[in-house]
Amino acid sequence: MTQRIPGLQLVDHELEVPLDHDAPGGDTLTVYAREVTGPDGGGDKPYLLFLQGGPGGESPRPGVPTSPGWLGRAIEDYRVLLLDQRGTGRSAPVGDLPGMSPEQQAEHLTHFRADSIVRDAELLRAHLGVERWSLLGQSFGGFCSLTYLSRHADSLREVIFTGGIPPVATPVDEVYAATYARTIELVERFYRTFPGDRDRMRALVERCAAGEVRLLSGREVSARRVRTLGAGLGMTGGAEELHFLLERDPASPMFRAELERHLPFSGSSPIYTVLHEACYADGGTTDWSCERVLPRAYGGDESLLTAEHVFPWMLEEVDGLAPIADAAQLLARHEWPRLYDEQALRSAEVPCVAAVYYDDPYVLREHSLETAGLLPDARPWITNEWLHNGLRSGDVLDRLIDLVRGRR
Repeated sequence: MTQRIPGLQLVDHELEVPLDHDAPGGDTLTVYAREVTGPDGGGDKPYLLFLQGGPGGESPRPGVPTSPGWLGRAIEDYRVLLLDQRGTGRSAPVGDLPGMSPEQQAEHLTHFRADSIVRDAELLRAHLGVERWSLLGQSFGGFCSLTYLSRHADSLREVIFTGGIPPVATPVDEVYAATYARTIELVERFYRTFPGDRDRMRALVERCAAGEVRLLSGREVSARRVRTLGAGLGMTGGAEELHFLLERDPASPMFRAELERHLPFSGSSPIYTVLHEACYADGGTTDWSCERVLPRAYGGDESLLTAEHVFPWMLEEVDGLAPIADAAQLLARHEWPRLYDEQALRSAEVPCVAAVYYDDPYVLREHSLETAGLLPDARPWITNEWLHNGLRSGDVLDRLIDLVRGRR
């Protein structure tokens, strides 16, 4: 179906793919992608496949107030494909998984990592008759892009990473220990910028511990859950948003509404919670790594905040997760296969450019630069002008396109 909205032409693409690509005769699901071009339909411009952050995030919707700032720049050079990764948006979204045992739910969810997403994309590329296309991978989308380079480099013209070159063969405990250290740096920076907010946060934690803070839904917010507000500090503008939240009266309806908006790991995207550690697992088990490597400092200072760190207690405290809670426990003990092939990456003769955000607490610059060193044609751009969501500014993509074209 083709639709036109002001300044854009949109074309729907749907494709049936196997749930388990290694068992193509079994269950299937529908994968959806939206092609976005200027009003002229894009002519013979090459395709750019956008891989969204997450895991569990649907692709952005163009033409709405939250439409990404980079999209206008992208359609100048490309026909953009906004892929709803399996389990999100219009691609068989994962919810309660009713009618399945916990074992069946867990087995089902093992097919929603980057390796399966890449194989979906390859089927879509073949379906569209595209010989090679370009990738734009934001955050977890960069994890998918590196998996793509490991397995199907011949299908790629170029790869653009934004806040998303993952570590390769790095134990998940080492990854999360490093993210805690970077998070603490950002938390302390936040309190230096807004000195009164440390006391406000401690007071809020005390109110939560006393059972005095609830969301508009009526759900009580625990002291440990309110400390996950540090997730926003990894985003440009996130520190200011947290400050404006903390200066409100915690008993007011606006505070309760804004608190719900800022708390990470909502039940609206269960994949984000139950597969978050698994997206870092380049082999092995995760076993609730974030809980196991939580620094001792968090026990002595209630003003310290966590970020993209998942904990088993979330299965009870976050609305919408209870139906798959037992499956999540099974996934924590699952033995995950490798995502990346170092030898294949070393021989992937594909131009790659990357925005590496200096203070990013989610995908650390140290890990990104180490992985970039494996790629024979990678040009990282290290910047402290933005944090993890820098792609929202069209300036970031403009610079990266210039970089991959050799104009910088």
